[in-house]
Amino acid sequence: MQAREIRQFTKEEIATRLDEAYRELFNLRQDWYLGRLQDHNRLTAVRRDIARMKTIMRERELIEKMEGGAQ
Repeated sequence: MQAREIRQFTKEEIATRLDEAYRELFNLRQDWYLGRLQDHNRLTAVRRDIARMKTIMRERELIEKMEGGAQ
């Protein structure tokens, strides 16, 4: 998932997708430990997606804080 796609989501949608990504990461890690994981690159992709979502949520938080303090 690319950052421009994530920026189109609402705050609630990002939070929902973030929860789903954490669950997927947990399941991928379990599969990796048990030796059942087929696509090892998926671990990296999910971690990066999580980082992107958290970054965009933080950007929005800072923007809200700046706009609230300016008034």
